[in-house]
Amino acid sequence: MIYTKTGDLGETSLASGKRVSKTDARIEAYGTVDELNSWIGLLRAGMKHSEFRVQSSEFRVQSSDEQLQWIQNKLFNLGAALSDAPGQWIQESDVQQLEQWIDAMQAEVPKQRAFILPAGSETVCRCHVCRTVCRRAERRIDVLQNTENDARKEELKFVNRLSDYLFVLSRYIGHLLEEPEEAWKQG
Repeated sequence: MIYTKTGDLGETSLASGKRVSKTDARIEAYGTVDELNSWIGLLRAGMKHSEFRVQSSEFRVQSSDEQLQWIQNKLFNLGAALSDAPGQWIQESDVQQLEQWIDAMQAEVPKQRAFILPAGSETVCRCHVCRTVCRRAERRIDVLQNTENDARKEELKFVNRLSDYLFVLSRYIGHLLEEPEEAWKQG
C-alpha cells in the first residue's frame, strides 16, 4: 500500500526510525536532493530527444546519459546518507569520478572568458536548472551540518562538484550543438 497515514500530522520517519517534522533540516536536505534527481531525469529525457541525437555524436550522448544515470544512483545514496541510514554512502572516489568527467568535457569546450547566461537550447537550460537546484541542495546540506553538528564532508564535496559538473555539461552540450554562449552584459 502506498499510503501509510503516518505522515498525516506533519511528521515523517528517518531511516533510523526516528520521527521528525517534515520541515526538519534533514528532510529539507534530502527532499532537495530528490528534487534534483527528478530534474536530472528530465534532463536525460531531453538529451534522448531526436533533434539532440541527430546533431550530436551518438557516443557522446550515450556517455553523458550513462554519467547522469550514475549520478542519479549516487543521489539516491546521498538521500540515504541524509536520512540517517547507516553506512558510508558517498565516497571520495565518487567526487574524483565527477572531476574526471569535468576535466574530459573541459578539454573539449572553448575557454570561458566571461560569465555566461543560463540560456540556449532546452537541454542546455535544463542543465542550468539542475545546477541551481544542486546549489540549493548544497546549501540545505550545509545548514544540516551547521545546525546538527553533523559531519557531511564527503556529501558536501560531492554536491559541490556535481554543480560544477552540471555547469560544464551545459557548456559541453552547447558546444556539441554549436550554440554560441551568451555572455553576461553588465549594466
